[in-house]
Parts: sequence; C-alpha cells; structure tokens
Amino acid sequence: MRPLIALLPILGLLCAPLRADGVSFVHVWPQWHEADFFQSFYEYRHHHELDGNFTVLRSQPWERGGLYFLTRVKNTGASFKGATFVIRVISPESTATRVFNFPAEIPGGAQLFEIGLTGADWAGAKTEPVAWNVELLAADGRVIAQKSSFLWEKPAR
Repeated sequence: MRPLIALLPILGLLCAPLRADGVSFVHVWPQWHEADFFQSFYEYRHHHELDGNFTVLRSQPWERGGLYFLTRVKNTGASFKGATFVIRVISPESTATRVFNFPAEIPGGAQLFEIGLTGADWAGAKTEPVAWNVELLAADGRVIAQKSSFLWEKPAR
C-alpha cells in the first residue's frame, strides 16, 4: 500500500499541465488606446517614445491608435530571445480569423507587453473583437503560453 501512496505525487506531477520554460500569462485583456495615450513629456523633450516598464509592439509601427492586448507575462526562468506573440482575432466585420505575429524578447521576471493592432489593422475605438486568442511561441515553434476569450474557447455542443 505504501508504494502506491508514494507513487501518487509522482503521478500527479506527470498529469499536471506543465508550463514550458517557466513562462505564463498572468493577464491578457484587450483595450482600445488612442494615439495620444502613448505621448509623454519625455517624448516631447527627447523625440522618442518612452518604454520603461512595458514593451509596446504594433502591427503598424508608425500608427499608435488601435486595439491593444495588454499582456502581463511572468517568466520564472532566464530571459530568452526568438519568441513570437501570435494574436488571432475575429472582428465583427468578417468571420475570417486574422493572424498577427510580433517578435519579442522575454525578460526574466514579470513584464507587461502592449501588443497593438494599429492603423488599418483594426476598425476603430467602438469595434470590439468577437473572439481572440494570444499565444507566445518559442523560437522552435512550441506554444509556451496562451490565453483566449470565452467565445474563442466556446464549448462543444
């Protein structure tokens, strides 16, 4: 009986979903930002965007206004390069899934990424996504972390 009890924790670890590379999404939430949201006194004085406690990635880097997926990433391991955020989104205008890729470096610790569908890539401030999915891929294509909206994960009937 004791050998069986001793095997239970090991079996539990094997069956538990593993977090690849110690990376997970703490929160992911879509939010509209106007272009002036990112303007600051620092930018006025130094003529480049301030990127202190967060990383901004945009589908069209020269456009600032858009639908942003504020993604807080927790990395308990070392920082790594070659990662890619993949955003899949369905808008009210079309049932086709649109896919956007954003290369990124993931630092150790916690980091906020503001990943934006900007310019012509999103219809406007009043347009809410119907469904969305955010994935973080390693350099070899493995899914490290992912988060989806309720409708993206709709239950089977």
